[in-house]
Amino acid sequence: MRIPSRRLALAALGLVLALSPAIAAAQGRPLTVFAAASLNNVLDAVGKAFTARTGTPVRFSYAASSTIARQIEAGAPADVFVSADADWMDYLDQRHLIVAASRRDVLTNHLALIAPAGSTVKIRIGPGMPLAQALGGGRLAVAGPEVPAGKYAKASLTALGVWPSVQDHLAQAESVRAALAFVARGETPLGIVYDTDAKVEPRVRIVGLFPDSSHARIVYPAARVAGASDPAGQAFLDFLEGPQAGAIFRQYGFTVLRPPGR
Repeated sequence: MRIPSRRLALAALGLVLALSPAIAAAQGRPLTVFAAASLNNVLDAVGKAFTARTGTPVRFSYAASSTIARQIEAGAPADVFVSADADWMDYLDQRHLIVAASRRDVLTNHLALIAPAGSTVKIRIGPGMPLAQALGGGRLAVAGPEVPAGKYAKASLTALGVWPSVQDHLAQAESVRAALAFVARGETPLGIVYDTDAKVEPRVRIVGLFPDSSHARIVYPAARVAGASDPAGQAFLDFLEGPQAGAIFRQYGFTVLRPPGR
C-alpha cells in the first residue's frame, strides 16, 4: 500500500516534534569539569569560548586537587578532571577512575611569594633567605600539605634551607585561593601561591618568584573521568590544547605545554 507523500511528511514532522525536547535536553546538558582552584578565572574564560564554539555549556567545580580527587573517588558526577599536579591524577588513575588514554599535560606555572599590595616588604628569594624575619611575627599563608601548591611550597622552602624557620609559623589554607585570600585581606603579611593567582588579585603583589629548580615541575594534567559518557568531554580536552584556549591561558600568565608531536 502506497502512503501519500503528504501523510508521510506529516508523520515525519510529528516524529521530529516528539523527539525535539529530548534532543534539546541532550544538547543543553552541561559538561561538568572538576578543576584545581588556581584555574578558576582562566577556565571560566576558556569554558565560555568552548561554549561559543560548540554550543555545549560547561559547569565548573573548583577546589583543591586533593579535595576534587576524593570527591570523584566518592562518586561525584564529573566528566573531566583538571589537576594542579600529577600526583592526584595518578591517585585516580591507580583506582581506574580516569580514562588513562585521554590524559594529557596541559599547562605549567610558577610559584610566587606574595604580600598585600600596600606592603613594603622586600626579600630576595634564595638559599637562606630571611623569610621568618620578614614575617615580623606574623604567619606565612600556604595551602595545606596535601594540596599541590602546599607541596610545592614546602619542597621549595626545604630546598632553600628555610623550612625549619617557618614551619611553626604557617597559616595553612584548604586551597591555594584560600591562601591568596589570607594575604589579600591582610590577615597574613606573606603567602606562597602561583604567580597566576597573584595576577588576578589586585590586593596583592608579587615579592618574588621561587626558582623552578627548587621544587617538582608544576604541571596541570587533564583527563576524562571513567564512566562519563558525554562525548563533549573529549572535545573539551582537545579544545584545551587548541590555539584559542592557548591564547587565553597565556593571557592569564600560564605557560602552555605543547602536545607530543606538535
